Amino acid sequence: MKDCLLHTPDGLKDIEPSTCQEKIELQNRIVSVFNRYGYQPIQTPTFEFYDVFVRERGTVDTKQIYKFFDKDGDILALRPDITPSIARFTAAYYTEEHFPLRFCYVGNTFRNNEKYQGKSTEFTQAGVELIDLDTVDADAEIIALMIQSLLLAGLKDFQIDIGQVDFFKGLVEEAGLNEEDQLRKIIDEKNFIALERLLNEHSMPEHLKEVFLDLPKLYGSIDVLDRASALTSNKRALSALQRLKDVYTILCDYGVQNYITFDLGMVNQLNYYTGIIFRGYTYGTGVSIVDGGRYNNLLDQFGKSAPSIGFAIYVDELMDAMKRQQIDLPKQKIDTLLLYNTSSRATALKVSDRLRQDGMSIIMGLMDKDINENINYGSKYSVGGIMNFVTTEQVELIDLKTMNKQLIDVNELLTPYGKE
Repeated sequence: MKDCLLHTPDGLKDIEPSTCQEKIELQNRIVSVFNRYGYQPIQTPTFEFYDVFVRERGTVDTKQIYKFFDKDGDILALRPDITPSIARFTAAYYTEEHFPLRFCYVGNTFRNNEKYQGKSTEFTQAGVELIDLDTVDADAEIIALMIQSLLLAGLKDFQIDIGQVDFFKGLVEEAGLNEEDQLRKIIDEKNFIALERLLNEHSMPEHLKEVFLDLPKLYGSIDVLDRASALTSNKRALSALQRLKDVYTILCDYGVQNYITFDLGMVNQLNYYTGIIFRGYTYGTGVSIVDGGRYNNLLDQFGKSAPSIGFAIYVDELMDAMKRQQIDLPKQKIDTLLLYNTSSRATALKVSDRLRQDGMSIIMGLMDKDINENINYGSKYSVGGIMNFVTTEQVELIDLKTMNKQLIDVNELLTPYGKE
């Protein structure tokens, strides 16, 4: 029982102050880019009715959803993904709106992964959704915004892989296959042996079998799209490739083309994606740090027809990668340790409050300890110095880096800000 009180369940973790400061700084950087592009923040509930995430929503496997009952017996679920929640939100509050909506969010999601996998079950996402706009410019805006967010976060070396669901669906149509879900899973995992076995079980032209076998290999620069165009005559597939070319042209105008590669074997397993899809990778982590794509049919399931596109940055994965790449995020610095006695207390509190209003970080010292113990305390927590109100008129300043000491008049502390 004692262990349960002191430890977190598998897949969950506490975040200590230093790391928490870094995470908040990272989130603030990302959200600042969202805001500059005109995306407005919203919040949706941490848990919702179970039906929001199942049936035809196309979200994660229902086995990964944390489920529980409310007092009325309704099944609720901790959100495994925020996009369906935003789709519900939009359909509920913007039913009659028919102009583009730009939303952004930061929130925690939950997935009930197997214990032996060693994966987190709670993780933070920061993302955007561009709703009711189905154009190549919208596709390019989302990808450019994603790249700019990662750059301002401090990441330098990363790549955005872009695919197209309709290219894959066009090939499936041409081959007359029914096992789209199984085929998609095998290709997404790049399991060539299982892929060949599945294709051999079906009758289709040999050139189409070769196309599916080569699909996971269609990865690289813009030239990949021309290679892919020569492999099919299906109109849906060719239209998908042309849209990718058009998006790439706009991304070149944004000046972000160096971060782009194409992966036509990327067929994300979230069923609600309908067109362009993308994932971001960097070294220092074995998984993607950002996922996204176009989902033109998801809002229909909530009663509103609105083509949409969005992405989510996995903040925890991004932080881990940045640490391995030795990219530092600024932490909160404590400027001063405050000390006073009974007679100087009123003056000390008044002055410290004024200094805090002007941006200084001041914490209370150890009032029942001598100056040496306060010096040790301040040094341990990297405090800049000590401000000791010896009397109502005099303050002793101690620089904890140099250990220089000086005695000054109280009014000198307020001189830069105007005497009172």
